[in-house]
Amino acid sequence: MKGTVIKYGDNIDTDVIIPARYLNTSNIEELAAHCMEDLDKDFVNKVKPGDIMVAGKNFGCGSSREHAPAVIKAAGISCVIAETFARIFYRNAINIGLPIMECPEAAKDIENGDQVSVDIYTGVITNITKGKTYQGTPFPEFMQEIMKAGGLVNYVKEKGE
Repeated sequence: MKGTVIKYGDNIDTDVIIPARYLNTSNIEELAAHCMEDLDKDFVNKVKPGDIMVAGKNFGCGSSREHAPAVIKAAGISCVIAETFARIFYRNAINIGLPIMECPEAAKDIENGDQVSVDIYTGVITNITKGKTYQGTPFPEFMQEIMKAGGLVNYVKEKGE
């Protein structure tokens, strides 16, 4: 994956990612139109398919709603890099096929607007703008298979189980 970074800070909770007042629809495109709006009104206008979101500690804290990683993915973000993720968000992201990567060094060093590439299978993150490489935590093999399938539902369908 390769894209432009949109960066946020610590403790980005699921209510900021997708405000609860919009959860009266299950249409993911409608929901994605409101992604991050309480924190960054211009997010949906500046995000482009393939962009990479970078954040600090405890990304995705708050409620356990699966809508949060789903709207990030639907908005066009190809990967989220953070110092740490809330555990339920981490699992929900895997389940819906949103690549995420924990790497404190990269999350601190990468800046808004940097061009970054990510290899979710090796954990290598490259800041093309700064010419720096970071080693993130790669997914275990079974999670890599889920990601390749595009999420848990697709993985189960492919396995026929």
